[in-house]
Amino acid sequence: MEKKASKLILFKIYKLLIASLVIVMVGCAPKKLPQETKPNIVLIMLDDLGYSDLGCYGGEINTPNIDQLASEGIRFTQMHNSARCCPTRASLLTGQHPQVAGINGMGVNLSMNTATIPEVLVQNGYQTGMTGKWHLSTTKALPDHNEQLQWLANRVDHGPFSPLENYPCNRGFQEHWGVIWGVVNFFDPFSLVHNEEAIKEVPEDFYMTNFVTDKSIDLLEQFSEKEEPFFMYVAHTAPHWPLHALPEDMAKYQGVYDGGWDSLRTKRYERMLELGLIDEETYPLTPNSSGRSWEECEKKEYEANCMEVHAAMVDRVDQGVGKIVTKLKELGIYDNTIIMVLSDNGASPERGYPPGFDRPGFTRDSVIIEYNAQNPGSGTTWNYIGSAWASAVNTPFRYWKKESYEGGSATPFIVSWPEKLKDKANTINRGFAHVADVLPTCLDVADCSYPDSINGMKAIKPVGSSFLPLVEGNVSTTHDVFVWEHEGGKAVRVGDWKMSALPGQPWELFNISHDHTESDNLSSQYPQKVKDLDKIWKDWADKTGIRY
Repeated sequence: MEKKASKLILFKIYKLLIASLVIVMVGCAPKKLPQETKPNIVLIMLDDLGYSDLGCYGGEINTPNIDQLASEGIRFTQMHNSARCCPTRASLLTGQHPQVAGINGMGVNLSMNTATIPEVLVQNGYQTGMTGKWHLSTTKALPDHNEQLQWLANRVDHGPFSPLENYPCNRGFQEHWGVIWGVVNFFDPFSLVHNEEAIKEVPEDFYMTNFVTDKSIDLLEQFSEKEEPFFMYVAHTAPHWPLHALPEDMAKYQGVYDGGWDSLRTKRYERMLELGLIDEETYPLTPNSSGRSWEECEKKEYEANCMEVHAAMVDRVDQGVGKIVTKLKELGIYDNTIIMVLSDNGASPERGYPPGFDRPGFTRDSVIIEYNAQNPGSGTTWNYIGSAWASAVNTPFRYWKKESYEGGSATPFIVSWPEKLKDKANTINRGFAHVADVLPTCLDVADCSYPDSINGMKAIKPVGSSFLPLVEGNVSTTHDVFVWEHEGGKAVRVGDWKMSALPGQPWELFNISHDHTESDNLSSQYPQKVKDLDKIWKDWADKTGIRY
């Protein structure tokens, strides 16, 4: 019995030794390294932002969070958009000219045969989400004007705000919190939805910019619960009119704009020179495109008040960007997240539109909205900055939103990606690019290809190109030739030559390498160049189906 007991004890000791040895061997074995994680992508769009509004582009508006992204990343001086809200958003998401993507006007549907960034990325293992403004679906007014005003005030329900198949949640975004239409009351927005479901009530302290930020943070937390990378599109409605801002933000800018738009344009120009964004020789400062002087302005207090609210709206967006960055850092994913910040067009010259279509006449509780109020900012006012301020905040360029001159189509553009672009921190990229390049760039960083088909149809290949070679200095432009058109305004650029025209007006010719502010019209000196560029533009227009 004692021998059996001894053998049993020895056997147990042997098993323990073998088990311990296995544990040691497993522990010492080389661990399999995880595959490199694909980057997260955050795309932040501002609405009607002036080219020089941001502090890092020469503005006096308090934008420390976006400025910090710029100091850690790259600022572009020649990134371009499509000169207006929905055309730019279409080009951005599809990599196409807006007309090819179906946006040949305002309030029309994005084509189903042009794949969007999220439609491609979701097929390649990405989570996708969007907050804010869509503006890429057919939007039509009701036959009855009075009923339309009731609808805009959120007092009646008329079903979906556009065809459901072209809601963001049906164009690749797994989650969407935002608005379908392009213009909203910031305190009680029309067409607010969560995916397909209308949000019919909002809390008393609702403010659209805060909503976009808060839902973006919610999405980040949701995305972090899974290992898959994500694409998030943060599409602000600010600082697009109406001029609506929170009192604490407006208080920061009280009196800041009492000196007027002429002084502002000069001061911003000087700051842009100091920042090294521009130089006096290549970027001569042009007069205010409105033709209005501050000295002759009869409503100085009113005008200054409008600009104060515009600044406050940009300030609030920047606060939200700071919260998004903080959340990314808290989640430990900031370094491997590429963040892009831009505007959909230059600042807006619009002013004076009466109630109708997308502009309510009264609030949900029947308070009449005062248009062009002396003291803008609240939800019972409806104001615009107008053409003189628009020209000032688009320093140093001519014109504004809707036009294909630089003042309409040039956008501040910031790219931050700490893990991959650390050696590019606080640099300025002067190469030409267009927002159509964003889709190919997203596919490039995600290491995936554009599909052959989408939504059961053959997909149209994008015109854009990845801008990563531009970032790396391997090329000086993503497009040797590029064209613009919107509501009769047009432009064509070939190398350093650019022609621009207002609707119904003749071409003006500029050499951008010497005159980036389009101040010296060379069309009479180079008539053959005008003919050559005009042919390029017309050939594209004919191919695209644009009437001229």
